[in-house]
Amino acid sequence: MIILKSQRDLELMRPACAVTGQVLNEIAAFIKPGLTTRQVDEFAAACIKSHGGKSAFLGYRKYPHHTCISVNDEVVHGMAGNRELLFGDIVSLDVGVIYNGFVGDTARTVAVGGCGVLAQQLMDVTERALYEGIAAAVPGNRVTDISRAVQKYVESNGFSVVREFVGHGVGRSMHEEPQVPNFVDPKSNQKLRPGMTLAIEPMVNAGRPAVKILKDGWTVVTQDGSLSAHFEHTVLITESEPEILTWPAKMPSSLKVS
Repeated sequence: MIILKSQRDLELMRPACAVTGQVLNEIAAFIKPGLTTRQVDEFAAACIKSHGGKSAFLGYRKYPHHTCISVNDEVVHGMAGNRELLFGDIVSLDVGVIYNGFVGDTARTVAVGGCGVLAQQLMDVTERALYEGIAAAVPGNRVTDISRAVQKYVESNGFSVVREFVGHGVGRSMHEEPQVPNFVDPKSNQKLRPGMTLAIEPMVNAGRPAVKILKDGWTVVTQDGSLSAHFEHTVLITESEPEILTWPAKMPSSLKVS
């Protein structure tokens, strides 16, 4: 069942998403060579607490960390630990915060100090693909229109979209209907209606789309060892253009929804 948010719901959800976006900004600014992923997660936990929120990830299906920190060929659900971030790494930061009884969900891939040309291109394409998908999130369209926009942009730039993990509805629960694939799937063809809130999140590989889960039961990596990037926003379907609820404080004009 797709849950349409009322005006009262949105009065609570907008601040939740704003907090989530701010937490991600703070974590991204914290990233530097020499930090361990555990230190990043501890910093994230402190940020979430300082804003009066609670991690939506910690304890979810027994996930043991406050955020998902995925490095290089790790696609999503990376586990915090003793891994040290090195100059040239790219790290995907996935943040979910519970605030006012609602969940905000957002992600971004950042370079650790700097990165190579391929890594930068991958991040740029994945981020742009997110906004291509958001631009299609208008009433009267269908979920497949979002999926098609993402897939078309990614594949036209020579990269591939992950099939096994997709976007989703979000609200009082972290995962609500509908699923929002980053590729055209006829099974996910629901009509977009005002009041729907969606976590749109392209996960894009530099190589082939196939992934596998490591023995820890969580960390998803590319099968071919290629780099992966992940960008995500929580988006509200309105009567007109989409509203990005987790919009950062400042976004390059070239990435704004057209």
